[in-house]
Amino acid sequence: MSKLNYFIFSILLFSCNNKVEKTRPVIENITESVYASGIIKTRNQYQVFSTVSGIISKIWVTENDLVKTGSPLILISDETSRFNRQNASLASDYAALNANREQLIDLKNNIALAQSRCSNDSLLFMRQQNLWNQNIGTRMELEQKELAYQNSKTMLQSAKIKYNDLLKQLKLNAAQSKINLAISSYRESDLTIKSEIEGKIYSLNKKRGEMINPQTPLAVIGDATHFLLELQVDEYDIVKIKLGQKVLVSMDSYKGRIFEATISKINPLMDRHSKSFLVEAEFVSQPWVLYPNLTAEANIIIATKENALTIPRNYLVDDSLVLIEKDKKKTVVAGLKDYQKVEIIKGLTTNDIIYKPQ
Repeated sequence: MSKLNYFIFSILLFSCNNKVEKTRPVIENITESVYASGIIKTRNQYQVFSTVSGIISKIWVTENDLVKTGSPLILISDETSRFNRQNASLASDYAALNANREQLIDLKNNIALAQSRCSNDSLLFMRQQNLWNQNIGTRMELEQKELAYQNSKTMLQSAKIKYNDLLKQLKLNAAQSKINLAISSYRESDLTIKSEIEGKIYSLNKKRGEMINPQTPLAVIGDATHFLLELQVDEYDIVKIKLGQKVLVSMDSYKGRIFEATISKINPLMDRHSKSFLVEAEFVSQPWVLYPNLTAEANIIIATKENALTIPRNYLVDDSLVLIEKDKKKTVVAGLKDYQKVEIIKGLTTNDIIYKPQ
């Protein structure tokens, strides 16, 4: 290549590289959305835990089994709980009122005896009083009969008090023993872990003979047919999210397909680590086959507008400026935005030419 030709080629290349892209605003529909990533979960999905420690002695279910509410899942062996329940049962039987009937009968007999003695001493005192009124007998005899009567009354009252105190104590012991038995029986019932919902066994994490404690996840159970989306929404976008908003969902398991859902729940507490909020969405058209923990990407539709004046989003400078010449800026009012374009509410027409910032 001659020096002249090389010089001409360099000028043309320089001119092409410095060509500024330009465009005109166009009228089209625009939709603003918020991006969120998440996973698929079954409705009412939960992890199964035990409330007691022990050894797994029996497992009644396997993965993919369908279970009813209250169906037994896992049996935990804990001899201490069994012995405690037996001791509580024995204590309850011992403390029952029927088991202490002889003590009550004995005190009732004491009351009857004291009552009879008091009645007899009362008659003797009244007789001695009548004799004294007739100037028969001595003052000492009258006082002795009165003292005997008062002692009998005191003994009768004491016998009644003892009976009532014993009855109260026995009733208290019986009630406490029944409560202790109920607690022990409840704890023993915890050894049989049951399903909280009607659903499907999606995961079993332990085997027979393994030692477990209340912090050990044992299984995952959820609805067998109904699934939902659990989405993470950034804190900057959460104020735009409302119940009932339309969600467009894509999944790697269904390449090229879009499924529709709606926002059904917004958890109000932000995760401090991820700086995001947990949002749930229900499928409008659910895929025919789903599994828990499948990944999903979603666009939550915030607003849609037809016949809007739009420009490419990369032509907008600082959210409020456009270039109407290579070095001249103009202020505009932006509206809805998607990932590629932005609505211009004020400041441009379809006749204007704008330049792409360098």
